[in-house]
Amino acid sequence: MNQKCVKATSCQTVVIKLGTSVLTGGTLALDRAHMVELARQCSELKKQGHSVVMVSSGAIAAGREHLGYPALANSMANKQLLAAVGQSQLIQTWEALFGLYNIKIGQMLLTRADLEDRERFLNARDTISALVDNNIIPIVNENDAVATSEIKVGDNDNLSALVGILCSADKLLLLTDQKGLFTADPRKDPQAELIKEVKTIDDTLRKIAGDSGTSLGTGGMATKLQAADIARRAGIEVIIAAGSAPNVVFDSLSEQPQGTRFLPIEEALESRKRWILAGPSASGDIVIDDGAVKAVLSQGSSLLAKGVTRISGEFGRGEVVRITDQKGVLIARGISSYSSLDMARIIGKHSKDILGILGYDYGSEVLHRDDMVIIQE
Repeated sequence: MNQKCVKATSCQTVVIKLGTSVLTGGTLALDRAHMVELARQCSELKKQGHSVVMVSSGAIAAGREHLGYPALANSMANKQLLAAVGQSQLIQTWEALFGLYNIKIGQMLLTRADLEDRERFLNARDTISALVDNNIIPIVNENDAVATSEIKVGDNDNLSALVGILCSADKLLLLTDQKGLFTADPRKDPQAELIKEVKTIDDTLRKIAGDSGTSLGTGGMATKLQAADIARRAGIEVIIAAGSAPNVVFDSLSEQPQGTRFLPIEEALESRKRWILAGPSASGDIVIDDGAVKAVLSQGSSLLAKGVTRISGEFGRGEVVRITDQKGVLIARGISSYSSLDMARIIGKHSKDILGILGYDYGSEVLHRDDMVIIQE
């Protein structure tokens, strides 16, 4: 970036995800007064030299508003119709509001397919980088007008985590209609307390995560936990906070941000491992024994055929697979060196025997450590 940070903190890249409930204020129309306030806060971050990337929901809500709230059946085609109409309205609104602060924006529409293919993943990364480097705020949304269930990310919470990985973000700010993650659902339990900081996402947290507070959005607190889990594994700090709170965007870079703060669990992954974590859906599972689990988790080892007990699904060489223990607990994701057909023939065998069994080999490891991302903490 050309600008220099004016505070003691170093320049950071912040991804800001805005849910439909934040953009509409719980109504059926875009709340432009609040949107301009969010744009103002983003402009303040940029003045300090920070980079801003926005993941904006609201296309379908904007489409309904623009068309006068038509009575449409709840079909995929009608949702795509509303998204097609509303996306242009949404981006025009953001363009006008950021224009008040002399900030240019650039639209990016993504699907899961754009992230699963390594080359398209890199192209999307390069586009975001080019926009940021030229002081343009990328505004990202899922391409709902063309996406089918097979290629949808599914919600903008998880999309924002993937965008954070794409742009090597320092922070991911998930803005919602709740103040953060509570010890219980605050809409039902008046004794619920805000959880200020999270170091580990476990089953207890997942159980207390409530549903979305509105009918306009597609994600609830559960999807925000999923997003936080993905992002923090890539070295990204995550904050869940209320989008209506004063200066919530600006405060995200303070020592005491509003809402619930999720600490990253490791330093940033290299590009290839970020793609393994963020991109492809797993094509199959490789189940490993207790000794292999220990070797992978505690010793930093690659996975050998000797430690594999069974496989499921069909996958080719070079496809992403899940690695689980014998109880089905996810251990890691990685790129398999062998197809499922080959793997079935060498399960439990010593590495030195692979050539004799298959007539060829692609190395002694069925999944190399460099092609693996550890999931279990």
